[in-house]
Amino acid sequence: MSGPTLASRRWRQPSVLPGFGLSFGFTLAWLTLIVLIPLATIFLKAAGLGWSEFVAVGFSPRAMAAYRLSFGTAAMAGLVNAVFGLIVAWVLVRYEFPGKQVVSALVDLPFALPTAVAGIALTALYTPGGWIGQFLEPLGIKVAFTWVGITIALVFIGLPFVVRSVEPVLADLGREVEEAAATLGATRGQTFTRVIFPAIGPALLTGFALAFARGVGEYGSVIFISGNMPGRTEIAPLLIVTQLEQYAYAGATAIAVVMMLASFAVLLLINLIQAASRRRMGA
Repeated sequence: MSGPTLASRRWRQPSVLPGFGLSFGFTLAWLTLIVLIPLATIFLKAAGLGWSEFVAVGFSPRAMAAYRLSFGTAAMAGLVNAVFGLIVAWVLVRYEFPGKQVVSALVDLPFALPTAVAGIALTALYTPGGWIGQFLEPLGIKVAFTWVGITIALVFIGLPFVVRSVEPVLADLGREVEEAAATLGATRGQTFTRVIFPAIGPALLTGFALAFARGVGEYGSVIFISGNMPGRTEIAPLLIVTQLEQYAYAGATAIAVVMMLASFAVLLLINLIQAASRRRMGA
């Protein structure tokens, strides 16, 4: 009778964590307690409206305008952060300069700073009488109390997600890959598009997804600079809070369900794109 194979011996090696069955069961139990039960409560509360009332509240003109604003500005801010976050990550990984640690700490500042403080600061900067707004106003450029100000606020809170997602991948890539491409006659543009970008693409997409998801649900940094005008600059999270203040709990959960399903669909699409790109890289 033959002894155990190498694969079976490797499978039976002791691990710091318990076996798959126990670990997987604990994972499901924890996710159910922390994620699934609260989400199920929202769905059950919204179900009390009935389908016709759910559609009337969740897809009202005011709600649709709020969805367009929240998802549109979050997507735009995510794209801006994808470009400039990549540049910031590149500088932090590829170059050494005085004050590098200070710059790296500033990237993480939106994580630690209360979002309401960020919203007040941005509003003070971009109102017509603010430090920056007073120079934009004569040019006919309005930032505060428009979708532009909302996008700027979401760029501020979303930048760290892109930088910290791309930074470790760039660090692992190393300069050797660029040097090898250069020795083979590749230009800088060809090196970036054919060598570097395919390697960091999934991480960049992850950073975009995280920044987008944070932007869709952002509240504190946006309510001050948005102006909160229904149908124009009212974000979906504020509309939910307005419903709660009016004790319309079922209506608030209806709007939350629509946002949740739309966000899940977008994030699922992004994950599918990531999986496809990883399969192409592995092939």
